[in-house]
Amino acid sequence: MKLAGLLLAAWIILTAAAVAQMEAPKPGPEVKKLDAFAGSWSVDASMKASSMGPGGTVNQKEKCEWQEGGFFIICHSDYTGIMGSGVGLTVYGYSSDDKSYTYHEFNSWGEYGESKGVIDGDTWTWSSDMKMGAMTMKAHFTMKWTSPTTYNFAYEVSQDGTKWSTVMDGKASKK
Repeated sequence: MKLAGLLLAAWIILTAAAVAQMEAPKPGPEVKKLDAFAGSWSVDASMKASSMGPGGTVNQKEKCEWQEGGFFIICHSDYTGIMGSGVGLTVYGYSSDDKSYTYHEFNSWGEYGESKGVIDGDTWTWSSDMKMGAMTMKAHFTMKWTSPTTYNFAYEVSQDGTKWSTVMDGKASKK
């Protein structure tokens, strides 16, 4: 019995020493590129009349901050537009498994969206599939950075992934 107790105590001490030597994971250089989204933003958009709804303006205020640990950007937004007002929560990240950026959005209208993103120079492109009734549409959201604090964007949809229709476009500015 005493030997079992001594072995258990030695195992606990060795395990604690091993855990103490482990460092928390650190974000890679890809994750650091998400810093472009940190800050307070003002978004002005123009919705085009389409099967997704009537045309009109959309205005959004957004505050984005790094989550503890530095792996994700968390954004809280308030928006108003032709279809009413609401709030949203967005999480930006990077998947080292997929080698792509991730975007997850939830809003007070009960909508949820997720996209995969890539960067090409000063342009970020977020791609996704979305359900519209029984039909699955392709969608992409393109952000062309014109300065470190401003980007122009367009949201486009397609039934076949080749012919695209612009649903919304606009400009975002960091305060």
